[in-house]
Amino acid sequence: MEEEDLYETLGDATSMSTHMLAGAAAGIMEHSVMYPVDCVKTRMQCLMPDPKADYRSVADALKKIVRHEGIRNTVRGFSAMVTGAGPAHAMYFACYEKGKEVLSGGKQGNHLAHGLAGCTATLLHDAVMNPADVVKQRMQMYGSPYQSTWLCFREILRKEGMGAFYRSYTTQLTMNIPFQSIQFMVYECMQDLLNGERNYDPKSHIIAGATAGSVAACITMPLDVCKTLLNTQEHCTRTHLTYISGMASAFKTVYEFCGITGFFRGLSARVIYQMPSTAISWSVYEFFKYVIHQRKQQMHEDRYLRPNMHISAATASTTATR
Repeated sequence: MEEEDLYETLGDATSMSTHMLAGAAAGIMEHSVMYPVDCVKTRMQCLMPDPKADYRSVADALKKIVRHEGIRNTVRGFSAMVTGAGPAHAMYFACYEKGKEVLSGGKQGNHLAHGLAGCTATLLHDAVMNPADVVKQRMQMYGSPYQSTWLCFREILRKEGMGAFYRSYTTQLTMNIPFQSIQFMVYECMQDLLNGERNYDPKSHIIAGATAGSVAACITMPLDVCKTLLNTQEHCTRTHLTYISGMASAFKTVYEFCGITGFFRGLSARVIYQMPSTAISWSVYEFFKYVIHQRKQQMHEDRYLRPNMHISAATASTTATR
């Protein structure tokens, strides 16, 4: 029982850095593996896509991008994602673990506490990730004029100011707070069903993560469409508005262009992206927690058990000699 608790909380003064390292690794791995699908999702959410970028499905989109634009265009903006995902997920998981411990009192089954901890973690995550997300999505758009991540960042800053990187921040929070809260609650609930003792079990982490990601993605889909619109500003050349700003304005614009169905453009891409990415994120995170737990156990044995074994052996030898 003591070992299970140590694995779940990872203990003492080093726990914060432990969670941050595991979280950074999980975030980078999650976004890296699924990045081409994320590119497709961004394009499929466009209100009025170019005829050459009118995709019927995720597979059709990937096929057309590779055929007409080259495979490199499926990973445009990748460096912006890596720059943001590492520190954002480091703070995200560390804050979640600390919040969960404080709010639940270290007890399992308090899913309200898990949801509230997820809300707090999201505030830190999005503050770091939002500027990276803006650059990433501008780079992912069909016919994007930006040649590199740095040039994209510089052009946005020069033409639109620093506020452009946080134009979608309130919408991002409006989407991500329920998304992350639902994700954490579903994940912890699935863990209660599949892995009640909270041992390291890759299969349960993958299943719980995939389920949590897909459920949260479906519920928050309309907000994700509005976030993409605010980040890319792709409609501005087709309307009288200079910039679209604010969630209410984004909702109005999506409805005017596409109706109710517009809020679910790219749903299949979002679910296909979110299921494996959340599964990867949780399984990598739990793996790093497990590895660190094992190393701590080994250090504990080296520090306390082996010296005692030597002392016992020496005592036995002295007794035998007498």
